[in-house]
Amino acid sequence: MPENGRTATRRQVFARTAALSASIAFAGDLSELFAGTAAAQSLGHRGYGPLIPDPNGLLDLPKGFRYRVLSREGDQLRSGEGPVPSNHDGMAAFAARPGDRHGRVHLVRNHENRVTATIPVPTVEGLTYDPMGKGGCTSLTLDRHGEVLAERVAIAGTAVNCAGGPTPWGTWLTCEETEDQAGTNGYTKDHGFIFEVDPADPHRTGAVPLTAMGRFQHEAIAVDPKLGIVYETEDAFLKPFGLFYRFLPAKPHGGTGSLRAGGRLQAMRVPGVPDLSSVQEPGAAFDGIEWVDVPDPLATRTPVRLQDFGPKGITHAQKLEGCYWGGSCVYFVSSFARSADGSAADHFGQIWRYDPSARRLTLVIVFGPGTDVQLPGESPDNICLAPSGGLMVCEDGNGAQHVFGVTRRGEVYAMARGAQNIGTPQAPEWGEFAGVTFSPDGGTMYVNCYTPGTTFAVTGPWRG
Repeated sequence: MPENGRTATRRQVFARTAALSASIAFAGDLSELFAGTAAAQSLGHRGYGPLIPDPNGLLDLPKGFRYRVLSREGDQLRSGEGPVPSNHDGMAAFAARPGDRHGRVHLVRNHENRVTATIPVPTVEGLTYDPMGKGGCTSLTLDRHGEVLAERVAIAGTAVNCAGGPTPWGTWLTCEETEDQAGTNGYTKDHGFIFEVDPADPHRTGAVPLTAMGRFQHEAIAVDPKLGIVYETEDAFLKPFGLFYRFLPAKPHGGTGSLRAGGRLQAMRVPGVPDLSSVQEPGAAFDGIEWVDVPDPLATRTPVRLQDFGPKGITHAQKLEGCYWGGSCVYFVSSFARSADGSAADHFGQIWRYDPSARRLTLVIVFGPGTDVQLPGESPDNICLAPSGGLMVCEDGNGAQHVFGVTRRGEVYAMARGAQNIGTPQAPEWGEFAGVTFSPDGGTMYVNCYTPGTTFAVTGPWRG
């Protein structure tokens, strides 16, 4: 039941604009979620104005903003290791390492390549897990002016690298969104793991699966910077749906490589709520959240979400995707739920907040319907906090593809769109956006187009 048997601290705000016809419902005080940097002063602003069609047919942005293409699939990696792989997905930006006087920024980018991928991640000695895997990560090094200095393979031989997340010690955890075992699809090793990637020196981390963190359809992670607990989402589209996990590391305050020491994997149980989609009201809060040890984290015989979690069962949710840490809480996204697929109810996107100190779970944001006029109900996928406050949300669906901004007042605005003059040679038919992230100084937004794989750097009059 919701706290006190009813919705707690509810505040609903519906934003409608002629351009987007979008709606989002919020609940409670989200100052922690939308805090951004200390300089953020524009939390309630309506955005940056209408999108201006790009004469080059690539990326539509508001007036005053501009983009540069940092990398495209099929071009040659500057390392000479092979072509830039396809299917650009999750990404993060990392500040220069101590002692680096050049102010370099490192980008780590996932490639969600399946066995059918046309441009795999090139295999590199010391960085390849399974030679038959076509996924992995590439790393870009940028100078202080944003120019690409280097581009190379960061890990190879993995599969379906979807999202992941940064660690407090400056590495990237890349997640395999698959459960294929050795002998399936030609793989020589089991897949479905998390791998650690050092953005500046990939050979430092190599290609070692963090097996204690579980083998399932991983999506994203977020790390509690004080306790070292790693939260993990599972993107399961069909029933039985995925679980929300936490990993209690044996070395909670370690650095690079510490997660290899193992730990305990647990799944979240919300008492009385077997399916999160059944909760529809923003502000619904649940106390006494339980964490149950996963019987077999390696899923040697049975997928984790199908394992026996005892007579009380476990809590599932369809399409658990983005995950990030804000303030003292972890936030995670359910991209959508459809009763036709077996969910308890329909929704167009949820953001949940878990407060570890209070053991409380709260539904704080409900998306849609209506983020696309022609195809209402497009769903949130990759999400990041903007340095000036608010959210940046990558849309995952059909039709026009956007990066949306969301203000604290619940106002939705378009920040970027795949150009609409489809059909000209320079204007590909864009897939979804993914991997939205900001430079350490907040002056540049980086974002990927999934297909054709393209990495953009967007600069302009960012507030704050």
